[in-house]
Amino acid sequence: MSATDHSRAAGVLLLCRAEPDRVRPSAQLLNEPLLLAPAGEGWSVLIPGEDSWRTEGTDPATAAAGWAHALAVAETWPVVGLWWDASGAGFVSAAGFRRTAGYSWLADGTPEGEESAMAALRARVGLDPVLDGAALDGLTRPDADADAEARVLGVIAVLSRTGLTLPQGLAPGIGAARLRSVAVPGAEALDWPGWREAVRIGLDGGGPRMRALGLAEVVAGVGLAVCGRRRGWRTAGVVLAADGAVTLAYDAWRRRRG
Repeated sequence: MSATDHSRAAGVLLLCRAEPDRVRPSAQLLNEPLLLAPAGEGWSVLIPGEDSWRTEGTDPATAAAGWAHALAVAETWPVVGLWWDASGAGFVSAAGFRRTAGYSWLADGTPEGEESAMAALRARVGLDPVLDGAALDGLTRPDADADAEARVLGVIAVLSRTGLTLPQGLAPGIGAARLRSVAVPGAEALDWPGWREAVRIGLDGGGPRMRALGLAEVVAGVGLAVCGRRRGWRTAGVVLAADGAVTLAYDAWRRRRG
């Protein structure tokens, strides 16, 4: 890819370690123009709409972190967000209520991050701490022959050892519009299901959860709703808080009947 092309290309991919049927309900709650496609054994990929992070002045790195956190906060599966633009590229990893961790590289491939982010990725995705850990650690060292896109390809290569297989044509350095066009044959567009259906999805997905989980959902949801920088994050926060409240109410009802 030429320098001119690289300066224009910006994109985000959200890799979820779960089958599409498990990812769909949480992804719909983001209320964003997303494409969902299978991405190998036990993996799915979400592709945001063209320039969707720019509508509110958000850069791809920030958008990837917010989406990954919103997707993973009430789920048992982790999310890895990949991003790239003219300034460089990187990844974020999110799992449950833990802090989202990220690592980035400048456009020329210069590492710019904390190695703790690599440790978080290994633990959250379930990578081999020795073999996969060595491969990830190599991405944190200077390499004059590897630019930012090559570094993210290195992350994808390590994740592929867990069964990840991205649909053909999805790769760092490609613009958002192109990502969506190459993924269309095997992808489905996700639509906002509406408030009533959203709450029903949350209740069905959670079932009789522990009171602690319900309370955690309320706390995390309120945080997203109040502090979310994008409409989709705020929507996900409200629905998450509602799901937590319904969970607590359902648990109280069950205990009264018991």
